[in-house]
Amino acid sequence: MSSSEAVIRQRVTKALHGRADEIADRWVQLQQSQTELATGMAERELREEADALVAALVAGMDSSLPVDRVVNSHGELKRAVSDFSLRRARVGATPTATSLAVLSLKEAVLEAVQRSTNEAEELFSAALLVNRLLDAAGALSFDTYVEGREEIIRRQSRQLLELSTPVVRLWQQVLAVPLIGTLDTARTQVVMESLLQAIQDHEALVAIIDITGVPTVDTAVAQHLMQTVNAVRLMGADCVISGIRPPIAQTIAQLGIDLSKILTRATLADALSEAIKLTGGAAPVTHGSAY
Repeated sequence: MSSSEAVIRQRVTKALHGRADEIADRWVQLQQSQTELATGMAERELREEADALVAALVAGMDSSLPVDRVVNSHGELKRAVSDFSLRRARVGATPTATSLAVLSLKEAVLEAVQRSTNEAEELFSAALLVNRLLDAAGALSFDTYVEGREEIIRRQSRQLLELSTPVVRLWQQVLAVPLIGTLDTARTQVVMESLLQAIQDHEALVAIIDITGVPTVDTAVAQHLMQTVNAVRLMGADCVISGIRPPIAQTIAQLGIDLSKILTRATLADALSEAIKLTGGAAPVTHGSAY
């Protein structure tokens, strides 16, 4: 770092230290006054965010890290920016608005620096330094927001999958999974986990996988079914696949898919009848229950 840059950094750091509360207040005002930055968050919440981020910014500037590396290498500052972005993601702010909110902090910081010097050259150099610092923070906030939203979407998708693939107790020691729609790898995993857990909890001896609602069966779907059947067998239970309609039977035959080792039935009623035989005709459940 050159001596002139060190002086400017000291100037900016001094302003951050001495005017932290003013900077936080001004940043909150800027966010509230700009429509594109509106989040619906209360002023108290905005102030808490501002205090945390400004404090982390002070700590980062106090470190020996180069300005270009402060945001991504200083632990406290990186966490503060990441937490800010994830919080915005949870309240539904857009990634653009989130990064712009971070960038609007520039104005508040530069106003604080301007109160400590009237030298045009110093102000220009300070503006360049603050831009480098907070541009990096804006980029980090954007990346963190996107990653956070993707994680939220993945979690919600999994929850929807779990809701769309209930495990139903049909009979004493007999469970059923009615599948509707496409059976892909992600859904197979959810079905498998839910079914195996239910087998353990209910000490089930037979699991029926009903594919009446599955529009088509191709090689990939057949492989997913085989994986689930094998997992069920490892748990010590038998598996019956029901809902083999004529078009699906024809498709399976044409594709050369070998389901000969799996017990199949045309309807769920037929599969239940077979399951009762396999369990020795145990007493029925009073009321069917979803797991």
